[in-house]
Amino acid sequence: MKKLIIATAALAVSAGAVFAEGHAKTVRLGTEGAYPPYNFLNDAGEVDGFERVLGDELCKRAELTCEWVTNDWDSIIPNLVSGNYDAIIAGMSITAERDEVIDFTSNYTQPDPSAYLALDGASVDFEGGVIAAQAGTIQASHIASSGATLVEFATPDETIAAVRNGEADAVLADKAYLSPIAEESADVAIVGEDVLLGGGIGMGIRESDTELKEKFSAAIDSMKADGSLNALIEEWLPGSATF
Repeated sequence: MKKLIIATAALAVSAGAVFAEGHAKTVRLGTEGAYPPYNFLNDAGEVDGFERVLGDELCKRAELTCEWVTNDWDSIIPNLVSGNYDAIIAGMSITAERDEVIDFTSNYTQPDPSAYLALDGASVDFEGGVIAAQAGTIQASHIASSGATLVEFATPDETIAAVRNGEADAVLADKAYLSPIAEESADVAIVGEDVLLGGGIGMGIRESDTELKEKFSAAIDSMKADGSLNALIEEWLPGSATF
């Protein structure tokens, strides 16, 4: 999914460790809730999607009591560091830049292709045109370094609207997000070649919470070993690489 670019300097970690003095507390899982099929809010207003199912299973395997918290994408790392929740599970790709600020668990997806979406039949200049992306993603960083004109928006929905209203020639985002939109809409289509970015998606953890990182990594690795993670990927992210 989206891959946040860290624009701020490393923040001081003032939040206490999740496991203090041997006593576990409720672990809060932070997600965006706005990027299907990874995470979204269903009709009941509850977090749903691939990462909801995955996160609940990881908490079960790690023997943790968990609750879900939603947070805007642009502040999702700072609010982890400041203690608003204990882990990020929001389609966040593992990058060296992010790893300077937070830690990551084992990856729970392989590097997933990004794709361009444009008006159906449109001719797009990927290196010299106007390309939209959600702000703070490595798709945005890729566009900025490609020579194209980058236009950034706060939410993924706004990037699609920008293509439809002519503000952008195309949008670059995760293919798993764009493909259902293209399939359900006659006016837009996937165009050009896929772009591989990032190193797979993992859970973001405060650097001080090493025990929590180890618990979640062990749970992820166990799901890889028994095939249940691949089954979830095939169900929710069809066409994505499995382990």
